[in-house]
Amino acid sequence: MNYDVFNGDADGIIALIQLRLSSPKKSTLVTGVKRDIGLLKQVKANHGDVITVLDISMEKNIEALKQVIDDGASVFYADHHRSGDIPTSENLDAHIDLDANTCTSLIIDNLLNGQYRNWAITAAYGDNLFAKADELCLQQGLSSAQSEQLKELGTLINYNGYGSTVSDLHYEPAKLFEALLVYSCPFDVFEDHSSPFYKLKTAYESDFENAKSIAHLVLNKKLAIFELPNTVWAKRISGVYGNYLANQSPDLAHAVLTDNNDETYTVSLRAPLANKQGAGDICSQFDTGGGRSAAAGVNRLPKEKLNEFIDAIYQYY
Repeated sequence: MNYDVFNGDADGIIALIQLRLSSPKKSTLVTGVKRDIGLLKQVKANHGDVITVLDISMEKNIEALKQVIDDGASVFYADHHRSGDIPTSENLDAHIDLDANTCTSLIIDNLLNGQYRNWAITAAYGDNLFAKADELCLQQGLSSAQSEQLKELGTLINYNGYGSTVSDLHYEPAKLFEALLVYSCPFDVFEDHSSPFYKLKTAYESDFENAKSIAHLVLNKKLAIFELPNTVWAKRISGVYGNYLANQSPDLAHAVLTDNNDETYTVSLRAPLANKQGAGDICSQFDTGGGRSAAAGVNRLPKEKLNEFIDAIYQYY
């Protein structure tokens, strides 16, 4: 059997779109909300199975990875999150790049020699790599209007991945992947008025207006923190709102807290764009935390640990 295991955000979905446009194959799709990253344990592999893993931390999936390799499966693994020690096996083809200015879709783009470069640019925008995406747009000869289109599409696909459960999302990530796979180029998405773009655009604009009405909880020369309520719209907007804030004030770290209504917060942390490091290290100090240098989070931060979390940010930056 073939398995495609991928993060349910823009980077994971678009990395797989590029691969399956280049090498179509029937596969079992394994994905979930953006923060559901322990996906590989869902695969019960048999000898000869082929598993593609995209945009989920190897460090967080290491035991499941070792198990499927021991079971005789072949694994292609591409990612840009914390990897830990990468196993040595002839059954593992690993492409890990922890550079803060790359993402999984750009790793796949390099492997495919730019075959679906416009999709890779869309993913880079969705992963908040605006400078890198702008650079690639110039190389592609895209106009500023076209660049803005790809930025909006990437943002909307990423927005769709945030929520506590799949039921919070407008599209199940597997269904969104299948809906977008029919377009060999992202510009075709805008031409089709029945595409997911238009539904996501309307929903995003509504959620974003709700978020903008929330005043900051903390604001100083190093850090801005916003606390969102325990609502579905807040869960959906938290990550992309963090990206928006980071771009508005590139010298600040930003944390968006979403109240889980059980004395914990879901946290989205963004390192300052002027110093894109440390977010993953900070969040990994807390149970259920992790991520990469520029962007990370904690799934369930106890409210009594909020000051400890804030202190960790101050100590790092």
